[in-house]
Amino acid sequence: MKEVLVMDRFEQAEVLLKPQRVEVLRCLYRPRSCTEVAQELDQTPQWVYYHVKRLVEAGLADQVSTRPVRGISEGVYQAGARTYWLAPALLGRLGTSARSVRDELSLGFLLDLVHEVHSDVVAIAAAETEAAIDLPSAGVSGEIRVPPDRRRAFLDDLRTTLQDLLTRYGGAEGDAFRIAVACYPAVPREKAE
Repeated sequence: MKEVLVMDRFEQAEVLLKPQRVEVLRCLYRPRSCTEVAQELDQTPQWVYYHVKRLVEAGLADQVSTRPVRGISEGVYQAGARTYWLAPALLGRLGTSARSVRDELSLGFLLDLVHEVHSDVVAIAAAETEAAIDLPSAGVSGEIRVPPDRRRAFLDDLRTTLQDLLTRYGGAEGDAFRIAVACYPAVPREKAE
């Protein structure tokens, strides 16, 4: 099972537009038969098989084995990946974006940054899968509280700290890494989902 499967064809994305297929795919996090998935979802095996067949045709799940059951061969299926992402090219942003210093606190700037990071991570995931290796990456996440009158000072401190890191490690030697920092209001998880 891959860590990330990037859906780069509309046909793949279309298959997952049906919530019931997403539920079937979630049940396939480990190898299971359509009968087993049907029991968990309180559906018929035929109903599950129809959706599993579509997932397999789209390359989102795989038949991993078969086993004899009452004189017939029953397929065992598993999700193709732990995480599924839409390739940025499928949706993208409309229009062009001119990022500038004056709009660095805008939602548009943040969306552009997220789009760039998403595109880069998708390319890394594809390269990692193709080369069958783990590429080095790191993520840092946290929450801070900044009073409204101190936002500009916080941004200046953040910029100075990052500039110090970039200067200290920005030589021509070694592996190149991109750094993206995003600051946005914390949204309670129940509202975000």
